[in-house]
Amino acid sequence: MMYLITFSCYGSHLHGDKRGSVDPNHNLYRNPVLELDDDRRRRELSDLTHTPYRLEQRQRDVVLQSLQEVCLHNCWWLVAAHVRSTHVHIVVDAERSPEFVMNAVKTRASRLLNQSGLEPHVRKRWARHGSTRWLFKPESVNRAVKYVLDEQGERMSVYEEPPR
Repeated sequence: MMYLITFSCYGSHLHGDKRGSVDPNHNLYRNPVLELDDDRRRRELSDLTHTPYRLEQRQRDVVLQSLQEVCLHNCWWLVAAHVRSTHVHIVVDAERSPEFVMNAVKTRASRLLNQSGLEPHVRKRWARHGSTRWLFKPESVNRAVKYVLDEQGERMSVYEEPPR
């Protein structure tokens, strides 16, 4: 199955911020996202056990390498990936659930970041879950790839499947 998977860095996308979000009580298909709620955002920020995490260029490159490695190891087809300062997008074809894939890529990314020596091992890096969207049609895959590669602002650490 083909998926668009997105996950955020720890503390970078809190419920109540202006970009909107989804919480367990509002996680229904095609429902609107949560609206701006400064009080909730401030409460969530004060509840963080670590400072919000941001990926600098060296960390983004390590995460991108980890995405490629975990997909190769598991025989998953990585179609596109974009590692941003505060979140990661991938379009991937895998014969596992999207939640399994997301957890596998987060785990491998954390392991490689630990091995890189760029930051402490005890650092919280990723938000608890993320977004997992099934892509059933070729048009959906093409739209997802365009979104990941071209609609995120300036490209940071990017992988794009070479043309066949």
